[in-house]
Amino acid sequence: MTTTEIQHLYWRAGFGIDPKSMKKLPLDREEVVDELFKNSKSVTPLYIDLSYLDGVTPLDLKKFPSLASELLEKSKVKNIDLSIAWIKHMINPKEVLRERMTLFWATHFVCRDNNPKHMLHYNNTLRTYALGDFRAFVKAVSKEASMLKYLNGKQNKKKKPNENFARELMELFTLGEGHYTEKDIRESARAFTGYDHDFQGEFKFRKLQHDYGYKTFFNRRGRFDGDDIIDIILRDKRCAFFISEKVYRYFVNPKPNKAHIAAMAKVFYKDYSIEDLMRFVFTSDWFYHSENIGSKIKSPIDLVVGMASTVPVKFERKRDLIFIQRVLGQVLLNPPNVAGWKGDKAWIDANTIMVRLKLPSLLLNNALISLKEYGDFNDRFRERYFKKSKNKLPFKTSPDWNQFVIKYEAVDTDQLSEYIIQGTINNGTADYLKSLSKSSKRDYCVQLMSIPEYQMC
Repeated sequence: MTTTEIQHLYWRAGFGIDPKSMKKLPLDREEVVDELFKNSKSVTPLYIDLSYLDGVTPLDLKKFPSLASELLEKSKVKNIDLSIAWIKHMINPKEVLRERMTLFWATHFVCRDNNPKHMLHYNNTLRTYALGDFRAFVKAVSKEASMLKYLNGKQNKKKKPNENFARELMELFTLGEGHYTEKDIRESARAFTGYDHDFQGEFKFRKLQHDYGYKTFFNRRGRFDGDDIIDIILRDKRCAFFISEKVYRYFVNPKPNKAHIAAMAKVFYKDYSIEDLMRFVFTSDWFYHSENIGSKIKSPIDLVVGMASTVPVKFERKRDLIFIQRVLGQVLLNPPNVAGWKGDKAWIDANTIMVRLKLPSLLLNNALISLKEYGDFNDRFRERYFKKSKNKLPFKTSPDWNQFVIKYEAVDTDQLSEYIIQGTINNGTADYLKSLSKSSKRDYCVQLMSIPEYQMC
């Protein structure tokens, strides 16, 4: 594989790769892809300390209103901790493909919950099934406490069915809009009645709340439960096509290619193996075609995680990492609605592009970008500026440039763009880069991250 192809693969299957790690890879495409899957066989769950909830019962919350208020405030902080822990989990993980897939599924099985314990479990469920059996995955998601709350599953009872989850199951999670009827929604909602969870978030099937009557769904009749409905949905080849198209738009190109998607769906429909689907994508010749390289706008999370994977950076104030997500328009665990973020061109507007272009210098270079030609950057000026303006900087970070130097030691400074930028650099930007100093690999890295082309992967 060429350097460009490996970079492309690792930006889609992960969050980039450095030259030192690249040198360890085999040259054969099948072997490189095998290595990705091999390293992601295991599952390292996300973890945050939730010991403040130990021993708390629903009765305690009723008896002590002040305790409920205290736990609510602590939970707000813990949800922030969870978001930050997830970002850190994505930076240079061994299970890089699993982490990328977890992020993808979080944009598919969209969910939001104020309970950090339930949301942590949900996030780890995404991680566990990320490369597994899609059928089992959908069934597991349907029983998650956070999803039951988010789409009103707890309110779905025999005498008064709630159709919210049943509708989104088909429209957003499996089939896409227009491939079911309103009657299908009503009948399938009856099948999911009785789904509930206990205080700890464990799934509970409330038998007295379940509708055991006959349902007619997709022209089939039976005493269906929720799992039966999912099985019937997955018999429809449109489900395989719908998921394949979503995978294609996310991992290959926002502009769909029907022939490639049809080939993906054929592979996926056999047994709904997510691993088989992704292997097919990553080993296909068309995945590496030039029109697919650098064709995607990085999401805010891609941008931040990608920078931190290139230059390790420590945030001295955890709220800064949340602030960056808010400004750029993607806060983990807090999607705008059940459809999630629009993505692609919606990531960038007149406001966010300025923040994106300035972000590398804010996080990695004391808010300064070297613009001097041919090595005339003045370190004394930087020091004087810092003394005057340090307290005004929006973020307090500590970048580890020593690790960057180690990773990129074998790369000449003027070749750095081959590893930092994906896709083609336009003529105007190329001329601008030629005018810049390349005496400092550190400065040139920040400069490369500050050009429009770095927004693409």
